Amino acid sequence: MSSKPVLVVDLDGTLLKSDMLYETFWSAFSRDWKMPFVATAALMRGRAALKTRMADLSAVDIPALPWNQDARAYVENWRAEGGRTALVSAADDGVVQEVARYLGLFDEAHGTNGENLKGEAKARFLREHLGDTPFIYMGDSTADVAVWEASSGAVTVTPDAGLRGRATALHADAHHIDAAAPRLRRYIDALRPHQWLKNLLVLIPLLAGHRFEPATLLLALLAFAAFSLTASGVYVLNDMLDLASDRAHPRKRNRPFASGDIPIAHGTAMAPVLLGAGLLLALAVNPAFFVLLLVYFAITMAYSLQLKRLVVIDICVLAILYTLRILAGGAAAGVPISVWLLAFSVFLFFGLAAIKRQAELEQARASGKAMAHGRGYRADDLVVVQMLAVASGFIAVLVMALYVTSPKVSALYSNPEMLLGVCLVLLYWFARVAVITHRGEMHDDPVVFAARDRASQVCALLILGLAFAGAVL
Repeated sequence: MSSKPVLVVDLDGTLLKSDMLYETFWSAFSRDWKMPFVATAALMRGRAALKTRMADLSAVDIPALPWNQDARAYVENWRAEGGRTALVSAADDGVVQEVARYLGLFDEAHGTNGENLKGEAKARFLREHLGDTPFIYMGDSTADVAVWEASSGAVTVTPDAGLRGRATALHADAHHIDAAAPRLRRYIDALRPHQWLKNLLVLIPLLAGHRFEPATLLLALLAFAAFSLTASGVYVLNDMLDLASDRAHPRKRNRPFASGDIPIAHGTAMAPVLLGAGLLLALAVNPAFFVLLLVYFAITMAYSLQLKRLVVIDICVLAILYTLRILAGGAAAGVPISVWLLAFSVFLFFGLAAIKRQAELEQARASGKAMAHGRGYRADDLVVVQMLAVASGFIAVLVMALYVTSPKVSALYSNPEMLLGVCLVLLYWFARVAVITHRGEMHDDPVVFAARDRASQVCALLILGLAFAGAVL
């Protein structure tokens, strides 16, 4: 029989770079939009009841979770040396048992089952369960200090030097496993500032209507800031709702929340702060803009929770969300939107949304999958989606050509024929994007691709140059 003490291991934040309460909540929320109300009702019966309810309603992919590989290796070595191990966590007992079965590293496992197994409650349970058997406890938070006080040794998994010091004060031979603190860069990544390029669409009504008064520009810039804050809040929410599909994706699995680089608890707090700041700023612009931003938020939430799974409807919704930015820009600056601009934007953004889905289907086909993960499309829908993308993009160019010949253009441009060059550039750009997507070389988001692609940048400069020449020459 081994003379080594029992190694008792915590789950949340220790063996796992996440928290199972938040994992189960967001998994359940992604399946049912009413989950916040269900969670609130469960919490009124206590934290243990909440954990049990969320575990029952969720479908967390245990193998795909972000594991702390150093902590996992420590447990494996302990077992290899003949030591006994136990997984004891405040997570729901059913979840803990499932984790233990998957890892195959523990002689026994215990989780919350009626009483929240945390802090003093966990220390009391271990004293009663193990009796005089010595144990070493591996943990990561201040709640674990009470357990370290009852243990014969400590292992910390935390970047907090103060907490490591407290463990060492209790056990001079305490072992410390390095755990990286969340980096500021990853929080910035979670906001997706590169996606703010889409919010420059709020400036389109000013450019199209040649409205460059300082007051109008200021309102448009405030609208851009409000949209960016709100969009970042939506991205954070979407990332947490999409944890399962992101972890199944070759690139998206590296996103801050999916990878465990940022705790999901932080994202749960970030989202309402960002959304609140964006909506408050929208109120400062004007009521019409505030209403449109609310509509944008409502549609994005409906998209994240359900509409993205509906074939073709998802593409229509994405086109509407892009077009809403233009409508909101007009409302913010008090600039009327022409029917031509709306028609052009709807067809253009429908095409871009279809390109986005086409890229996902190309990825699914290359991976040998029958379905695009988290979407309603089958791999054999690819041909139809390709046709939708190309047709819509070319119709957008046709609308632009008809607009160039309209009386409105003659009133705004001294040489409107120059805008025909814009049609040719757009025709080339969309055809090139279609070919790149067909080859499987498209980024997950065609707007981000365009921002980084040299040929797309040249096309944008040509369009601006032709528009300027048409206005002043």
